[in-house]
Amino acid sequence: MTAQLPTPFHPADAYGYAELLTDAERATLLRLRGLVDEHVRPVLAESWDRGEFPTGIEAPLVNAQLMDPAEVAAAGEQPSALYSGFRTFELARADASVLTWYNAQAGLFRTTVAYGASAEQATELDARIRDFSWKGVFALTEPEHGSDIAGGLATSARRDPATGHWRIDGAKRWIGGAGQADVMAVFARDVEDSQVKCFIVPVDADGVELEVIRGKASLRIMQNFDIRLTGVVVEDAARLPNINSWSDVAACLRRMRADVAWSAAGAAAGAYEAAVRYVGAREQFGQPLARFALIQEKLAHMLGNVTASLGMVVRLSQRQAEGIYRDEDSSLAKMHTARTLRETTALAREVVGGNGILVAHDVARFHADAEAIYSYEGTHEINALVVGRSITGLAAFR
Repeated sequence: MTAQLPTPFHPADAYGYAELLTDAERATLLRLRGLVDEHVRPVLAESWDRGEFPTGIEAPLVNAQLMDPAEVAAAGEQPSALYSGFRTFELARADASVLTWYNAQAGLFRTTVAYGASAEQATELDARIRDFSWKGVFALTEPEHGSDIAGGLATSARRDPATGHWRIDGAKRWIGGAGQADVMAVFARDVEDSQVKCFIVPVDADGVELEVIRGKASLRIMQNFDIRLTGVVVEDAARLPNINSWSDVAACLRRMRADVAWSAAGAAAGAYEAAVRYVGAREQFGQPLARFALIQEKLAHMLGNVTASLGMVVRLSQRQAEGIYRDEDSSLAKMHTARTLRETTALAREVVGGNGILVAHDVARFHADAEAIYSYEGTHEINALVVGRSITGLAAFR
């Protein structure tokens, strides 16, 4: 006798990975889904078309306390790594920019402070990060240094021995959400020992200039910034004491890269679901598009991509929850999920036909945003070389 399967938690979760979550975690995610449907989805098309962030969505998502959910606390649980992954997945299946805005705080900045701060600092600051009363962003990438940032980072930090203060000079690029933040986690090279350090810099400090990047064809809702730091002075207490080298930065990145893999899986799910909605409603030659064999083959291909990506990121989060953090694991997941995201969004645009280039049908937005996800947090090639190094024991890059 065949067992009766539960209703899928996500339409694109063919193997039921969300069943690994606790009841309280699923309840939180359902609440998030309701907030997204009410406050986020109705403004996405216009916001994307205008290239503006819809500030009205901030309060509902912040007030939802998704990093410290009431349902999970009431059940006597702590939010799991798997819950954090599915929270990313849920936001990304709505919109990659909205997810990027949220995870600038919940992922990039929170991880940097948790890893880089002292135990006392981390305990004090994490509560303020969770409730967004202290908003921060991650400032690593530079105008001339992306993939080569490990050796090429040019922003400098010089300590004044008389005062103990630090002077920071340099530039950062592609810093998402900086205009809405209170502070930035700025990575700079100490001129004394040439090691990379991290400093918490107020966005309104003297010598900080922000300029929004215009003309983007991807992640149009997310506001990215060019940042110039000229003679910016911060006290020694602004330095995160546990980040003292590139290896410490890499330790942060391998944790963050899992979030990007989850976002790729979520965006692929969003594109797939948008395509399914469209072909079920659209008729050609007197019958729904969904009835055509060629359409069904493409949908099956897309669902296979999403299912494989979910399996990879679920297992990655489980391993990291066990304390297993390896560069090759997070790089493999990011490389695979971002590559199949591109394929999935292209297939989604294909099955929607000419209407697939219209933002109103959603797939155009996912198709364009896939290009940014494919490139940030390590390009396909860089992640492939990290994996290749682990396979062969030989580094193809320095």
